[in-house]
Amino acid sequence: MFDRRGDALAFQTSSHGLYYRGTRFLSGLVLKLDGQRPLLLASTVRDDNALMTVDMANAAREEDGVVIVPGDTVHVFRSRFLCGNTCYERVRVTNHGTEPVEARLSIRLLADFADVFEVRGAKRDRRGTTLEPEVSASRLELGYRGLDGEPRTTVITCDPEPTEITRSEIRYGFRLDTKQEAETYLTISCHVAGGPAASGRSADGDRPRHDDAFRAACSELEEARGLGCRVRTSNELFNRWIGRSLADLHMMLTRTEHGLYPYAGVPWFNTVFGRDGIITARETLWLNPAIACGVIRHLAATQAERGSAARDADPGKIVHETREGEMAALGEVPFARYYGSVDATPLFVMLAHDYYARTGDVATVRDVWPAVKKALAWIDRFGDLDGDGFVEYARHTPHGLLQQGWKDSGDSVFHASGHLAQGPIALCEVQAYAYAAREGGARLATLLDEPELAATLLRQAAELRERFGERFWREELGTYALALDGAKALCEVRTSNAGHCLFAGIAEPEHARRVTATLMDETSFSGWGIRTLDARERRYNPMSYHNGSVWPHDNAIVAAGMARYGAREPTLRVMDALFHASLFLELHRMPELFCGFKRRSAGGPTLYPVACAPQSWAAAAVFLMLEACLGLRVDGEGGRVVFQRPTMPNDLDWIEILGLTVGGASVDLLLRRARSDVAIEVLDKRGDAAVVITKTI
Repeated sequence: MFDRRGDALAFQTSSHGLYYRGTRFLSGLVLKLDGQRPLLLASTVRDDNALMTVDMANAAREEDGVVIVPGDTVHVFRSRFLCGNTCYERVRVTNHGTEPVEARLSIRLLADFADVFEVRGAKRDRRGTTLEPEVSASRLELGYRGLDGEPRTTVITCDPEPTEITRSEIRYGFRLDTKQEAETYLTISCHVAGGPAASGRSADGDRPRHDDAFRAACSELEEARGLGCRVRTSNELFNRWIGRSLADLHMMLTRTEHGLYPYAGVPWFNTVFGRDGIITARETLWLNPAIACGVIRHLAATQAERGSAARDADPGKIVHETREGEMAALGEVPFARYYGSVDATPLFVMLAHDYYARTGDVATVRDVWPAVKKALAWIDRFGDLDGDGFVEYARHTPHGLLQQGWKDSGDSVFHASGHLAQGPIALCEVQAYAYAAREGGARLATLLDEPELAATLLRQAAELRERFGERFWREELGTYALALDGAKALCEVRTSNAGHCLFAGIAEPEHARRVTATLMDETSFSGWGIRTLDARERRYNPMSYHNGSVWPHDNAIVAAGMARYGAREPTLRVMDALFHASLFLELHRMPELFCGFKRRSAGGPTLYPVACAPQSWAAAAVFLMLEACLGLRVDGEGGRVVFQRPTMPNDLDWIEILGLTVGGASVDLLLRRARSDVAIEVLDKRGDAAVVITKTI
């Protein structure tokens, strides 16, 4: 996390720095030329996120009122990339003046080794020990031994050897003739016990092998891009949104021992989150099913085996969050492996089913089937705390999350009066997920020859659907109530949560129609998307985290839910809103959320100041919305690509989908606007696959 100059500014509230495994290994990095920060000309990040480049110029240097070096004559160029556990930097200084110059370049460094929760504001009674810096001719080593006993080290190496190196600063002195340049290379490596050695260093010294490391970094990104199909449209601005979303998604993908996993978001959530990984995998399932495969395998491997109040864990529950920092290791926060989410477990079952339907991959489903059954058992045994047939949550540790749905801020569940609901809480969308998990689990049980389990799950799903409609539907609101509280009183407020019920298929068709109308009313639809909370509600605040803001992933799920029930026009409106929002966002990067203010005739959406960007499920939202608009379903077992009542997004004339896998085959498709319809052309086909268009839902 750097500023536009490429610096990390070490002040108390800054999140700048270089992070690794839950710790900030570099909290300050400031480059100066002749004692001043150069003037910024331009900076950018390459389209694939592989490289940051910065152009800067010198300020005029005076002595005794006489200009010694005119301004804008010395150019400073920086480039930076990441590979493994190392940050690579190149600095080039060029004299474009007509006279020789003496230039002094300095880079000041600071490493606070703060845990990510400290950076977010957590106060600690004690910290570990800062180690004495080690300085040599071309190397600076900054160290820290945490209260967990683990050493953490930041190693900075320089080439060529600097003029001077101190405990906190690297200094170079150059004499540059006109048009002459000088370069220096730095590596900043993060080391933990048992972690990898420094990347990209030669066998016989500290000279950084930048070119080799950069090729490795680009190769890793290219490999990730090659796993999914490619999408291109008639609208170049739309293509930029898709391109940025893919680049951000590829940047967040991390290879675990179980396959690819999309880490949740930068800077605070750059780790495994169960819910986020599942939703991101579902959003991109048609595009790249390898992500879903890695997610379900990883979550099956980390599923809770026993109960733990300190971790909000029960047998069969799917992990919510994992952390590797010092505070997690010490138990100062419960998130080393924390299970406090009520929805990740049914969502896991839903994804396992949807992955099979998309790919026909029986082997993977058979491998994770024991975990799927444990998750289904958790819904029955531990999810329903009081035996009323609904899935509730209540935290077991005061250090855990109070609210354990996706809207997990403390004030997100409340009554129409504005008073906060007391638990245990049964959220409407969680009941929908439990319904879909049982239906999907039944299909998998049939596949794996467990007919009795399949019959039980189908019966439970049907009973839950009937009970849910009777208890949660509020005719006067035109939507489902947000939740049942611990006293079984309804939280009768209009929220986007109800749209998730459409996505999971629990809604009756007439209820789905009413929910869609409510969500598309101007009190809920801001013009930039659907708000998390309707503007008529007591706690509505367009600047809040969950009570009136607009979340892209939430909108994508709701849009897919509306499309499931045939509401194509509202689906297109949501797609249009987020696309137009992307035009105003830096790099076309969709953030975690933005404020829910009404769309005005001039300007873009109001940004939420501390939103994560990039965030995986926000980046992936565009792909679920495309799936919804096109009515796209890939039937991997049947070898078919099915388009159910496809509609073309309003700003597009055509969409090209290349390399779409269907079982063991793949197809290239061109979809064109044809008056009020969509014409589909098969450009190429490799293997046995069929393309089907249906006019019914």
